[in-house]
Amino acid sequence: MTKINSRKIALQIVVQVNEEGAYANLALDKALLAYPDLDRRDRGLITEIVYGSVKYRGRLDYLLNQYAQTKVNKMNIWVRNILRTALYQMLFLDKIPVSAAVDEAVRLAKEKGPKGSDKFVNAVLRNIERNRENLTYPHKGKQPVQYLSVWYSFPQWLIERMVKQYGVKQTELLCQYFNEPAPLWIRTNTLKINRTELQQQLNELGLTTVISENNAEGLKLTQGVNLHQLDLFQQGYFTVQDESSMLVAGTAAPQPYQKVLDVCSAPGGKTTHMAQLMQNTGEITACDIHEHRLSLIEENCQRLGISNVQTVLQDGLLLHERFAAETFDVVLVDAPCSGLGVLGRRPDSRWSKRAGDIQELAAIQKGILAEAAALVKQGGTLVYSTCTIVPEENGQQVADFLAAHPDYSLEHEKQYLPFVDNMDGFYIARLKRG
Repeated sequence: MTKINSRKIALQIVVQVNEEGAYANLALDKALLAYPDLDRRDRGLITEIVYGSVKYRGRLDYLLNQYAQTKVNKMNIWVRNILRTALYQMLFLDKIPVSAAVDEAVRLAKEKGPKGSDKFVNAVLRNIERNRENLTYPHKGKQPVQYLSVWYSFPQWLIERMVKQYGVKQTELLCQYFNEPAPLWIRTNTLKINRTELQQQLNELGLTTVISENNAEGLKLTQGVNLHQLDLFQQGYFTVQDESSMLVAGTAAPQPYQKVLDVCSAPGGKTTHMAQLMQNTGEITACDIHEHRLSLIEENCQRLGISNVQTVLQDGLLLHERFAAETFDVVLVDAPCSGLGVLGRRPDSRWSKRAGDIQELAAIQKGILAEAAALVKQGGTLVYSTCTIVPEENGQQVADFLAAHPDYSLEHEKQYLPFVDNMDGFYIARLKRG
């Protein structure tokens, strides 16, 4: 029986992510499902190499460009990703011998790259290893933007934007936060169990948790576990939702028997949270522009025992076409955004963002807000939220909305920041009509 090559599997995933635009988490899950016989150690190594070499691509490329005659962007796609994955192991994984990382990289280059790639890969990696004690990076004091971009591995345009907004010190804190492993938060389904009971049952399974101080349903798991395999998950006693995301439904504060519209609702975390707060009464209309994502909401509702949610395929920019004759007590716009507050949750996302995305998204957000505003009852509530930390998408967006809609007033506004609140970056505003 042929032994499964963990580093080869990791390389194939990294190529999909870096060269083909695949999402790291989805590509990794698909690959691991295809190799059910992999033991826990191999799965861990593949996951570490994929997430680490994608996350730290900027720092790895910076070093490779110093020690390779061919620049990274001119290399064969297999060769540059072989070098990235090998160099990540050399620099970050202390338990892996350098010789093992280099030897496997050479074998993979011989198999995947053009003729002579094995010699090139061997020379570059050996050269870096010989100079390990003398590796140089941009000077932190003299070149702070370049230093933060290279050392923490973020696109320079993004660091420039953060430094302009928050300064060097706080930008470094943001980078440190986003490079740490993202905490695993779950939300208690209070329709079936309370948080104390859930915590006890998880503890009996050997899983330790920490109670959220920011919301009444949140628990943080302190060790990795496949939650989907737990009976407690399958039976709907909890769902996975980040701590900052849980704050949105509480801010919206829907009441039992009210009529609620969730404009951009998939995959349904905030929708199902509002259903809990409404004690599974009233009516929630959950919209999304992608049909396949509506099925995620429906699956979550079924698992959690929620029956007051109906899903609707609907573009948030065209709400008037379907709901012109209706109004709602609460309308939630959890808007499509740049996601710059949750960069720690997807290591590939920092590389897929573009500076121009922000203005494009701000225009979409403005349009959705205008559509949603017309559907709120007099005295009703409009909640706007994003998972970003960019003023154009957050405070400025709401200020512009209020200037254009004098029948609305601001009741609550909060920008959550990792270096202040020790949670993902999120923005939430609650507006009252009339």
